[in-house]
Amino acid sequence: MPASSTHLLLIDPQNDFCDLPDGWCPGSLRPRLPVASAHDDMQRLAQWIRREGEQLDAITVTLDSHQRYDIAHPAFWQQGDGDDSGDVAPFTPITAAQVRAGVFRPRNAGALQRSLDYLDALEANSRYTLMVWPVHCEVGSWGHGIHADVLEACGDWQQQRQRAVYNVFKGLNPWTEHYSALQAEVPDPADPATLLNTGLLERLDRAGLLVVAGEASSHCVRSTVEHLVEHLPHPERIVLMHDAMSPVPGFESAHRDFLAAMQARGLRLASSQELHL
Repeated sequence: MPASSTHLLLIDPQNDFCDLPDGWCPGSLRPRLPVASAHDDMQRLAQWIRREGEQLDAITVTLDSHQRYDIAHPAFWQQGDGDDSGDVAPFTPITAAQVRAGVFRPRNAGALQRSLDYLDALEANSRYTLMVWPVHCEVGSWGHGIHADVLEACGDWQQQRQRAVYNVFKGLNPWTEHYSALQAEVPDPADPATLLNTGLLERLDRAGLLVVAGEASSHCVRSTVEHLVEHLPHPERIVLMHDAMSPVPGFESAHRDFLAAMQARGLRLASSQELHL
């Protein structure tokens, strides 16, 4: 791939993150963690891929990939009063101090020390507090799949350009959160998939222009881009397609702070209509 190439890094364009209209959902299935405006974001992105595809040299798509048993899912935790009916509701933040105080505890008592070690390490990083999310992007589920318009646009691009989309799976380790496509929040030395993905960095480093889009701007997009800026030279070659990303509801300030911080680091913001290759 030539150094002057243009690369699209598309982060987690998955059904579970899209606020899809009912007509887009099969049967009784619905998105598990819908991000407001994500459906429109993905439709704009698909149109951009079709419009600019002849000038687009590479596409990397990351896929949030979880199992039901995960330290950031309700099945892992219960209320600390010992009552098995005391489930922990989605969107509950959990801190190490709360676990030590007995407010929450793992359902598996044998997981207590490892959970505390994780929470201590996570909080020492000062990036995120553990959030118990709804079960989402479960491997093999409809929600794990890619938004239909984006999938079709990427498929047509592959046929047009005679090259494959490069897929990156993240989040399979149930003991650590993995927002960033490049590294888990707390890497597990025993699991190389949680460590810094140097192969992906090298691939992205070949791009003269790196366009970033996807969901959600408050979490997975933000974490990935922060790692890109930390590890890649020349951040001015990165463009954030700001109308193809949106925050998780309730995290709008994180979205605004992220975009402002990245602009201050030299990244460019552009809409899908403004960005021509």
